[in-house]
Amino acid sequence: MRKVCLSAVGSLSLALLIASVSLLVAHVLQRAVDLQVKQETVLKNGTETFELWEDPPPPVYMQFYFFNVTNPIEVVHGDMPFVEEIGPYTYREYRPRVNVHILDNGTRVSSVNPKTYVFEPEMSVGDPEVDRIRTINIPAVTVMEMTKSTPLRLPTELLLILYQEELFTTHTVHELLWGYKDKLLSALHHLRPEIDSYFGLFNKMNGTDDGEYVVLSGKTNYLNFSKILEWRGKEALEWWTTESCNMINGTDGSVFHPLISMDETIYVFSSDFCRSLYVTFERFVSVSGIPAYRFVPPAKVFANVSVNPDNAGFCVPAGNCHGSGVLNVSICKQGAPILLSAPHFYQADEKYIKDIKGMHPRKEDHETFLDINPLTGILVQAAKRLQINVLVRQLTDFIETGSVRTLVFPVVHVNESMLIDEASAKKLKNVLFEATLVTSIPFIIMALGILLGIGFIVLVCRPPGTKEQSTEEERAPLIRTS
Repeated sequence: MRKVCLSAVGSLSLALLIASVSLLVAHVLQRAVDLQVKQETVLKNGTETFELWEDPPPPVYMQFYFFNVTNPIEVVHGDMPFVEEIGPYTYREYRPRVNVHILDNGTRVSSVNPKTYVFEPEMSVGDPEVDRIRTINIPAVTVMEMTKSTPLRLPTELLLILYQEELFTTHTVHELLWGYKDKLLSALHHLRPEIDSYFGLFNKMNGTDDGEYVVLSGKTNYLNFSKILEWRGKEALEWWTTESCNMINGTDGSVFHPLISMDETIYVFSSDFCRSLYVTFERFVSVSGIPAYRFVPPAKVFANVSVNPDNAGFCVPAGNCHGSGVLNVSICKQGAPILLSAPHFYQADEKYIKDIKGMHPRKEDHETFLDINPLTGILVQAAKRLQINVLVRQLTDFIETGSVRTLVFPVVHVNESMLIDEASAKKLKNVLFEATLVTSIPFIIMALGILLGIGFIVLVCRPPGTKEQSTEEERAPLIRTS
């Protein structure tokens, strides 16, 4: 009987060890998990993935921080500007995909992505329809830049004097964001109808979409899930080349491709600012108890052409390049002298920070990042942070510019952020737990095999009869009598 037990224990232990090693070497269970992820990463009607893509549940917020100028007269006379940051003014961003069409036997999907912004008073510092901001008069600066050294210079100057336009202007937050009718632009509209009478940093962008997107569904290759092929009828590559304004995906809570490696580069599209960002792995993080990889844009993204030749397209006109940290996107903004940077000129040349009193760049507050779960590719947290600046300089043709210094003047910085909602986080944790449990089965089997192996060795090494002899000795009296 003892031999039978020993044989059974030994055989079972060996079988468990062989099975666990085989599973680990063949990656059978890991492949099963990966296959499940791949099958889920496809846009097709009736699936949970499609529903999440069509109407992402995590809330997206747009926070606006304005730079209020406190010494406008002195700035016109050549002094350093003093600005104070006022914000946030927070808006909930709703961006469902509509007019969705499955194309080419399910390999491509087309849709439009209208955006609606709803003010969130409890997450803001004040009322955007009441609070007033003094900032650069962007319409006036734009018109002066467009008409300098042209026959329209004198008429423009007369209009500036007539309407008492100055280098700085004061408007409510709501007007600066969503638009107001500008007297100067209205006058020019009669001469050039293509000039809009209204100005706003996000004019006509609330309740509208930015055109039709065509993306890959992931059916033929899950790694291409939601990859953009076309925008506004143009192929992505063609649009990048002709417009010098790049594009990929946005921080809308959508699913990125799964099984991301640490050296992966991800591209993030911002059609609002006509600019794409690429991000690279920085570190491991935990978001709401979910493991994630954090990706951030390297300093090279905003570097000048001497460091990053790919940014030559932002030297407008050709050869007119700014220092590291700012990119000229005037070509995307109808000629307005708009430059983009990270908030407070984070990672920019020191001169931009020193030119403006009130700049305090901080990594934790002003860096763009994406936190992505590596197994599922789901975006669990993100913050896209950009600053809108205006190039200001003295123009001898216009008295309004006075003796102002040449400055990259900050107007507002924007934080578009999302955090996975509680229900989605709970669901993702369950998925990750199940995946962990499945992939841990070989190690559990191996542990059982080792335990049984140890038991087998103990039984083999213990000589027969040991237990019976010790029992008789235990029963013997402590004091023997003769």
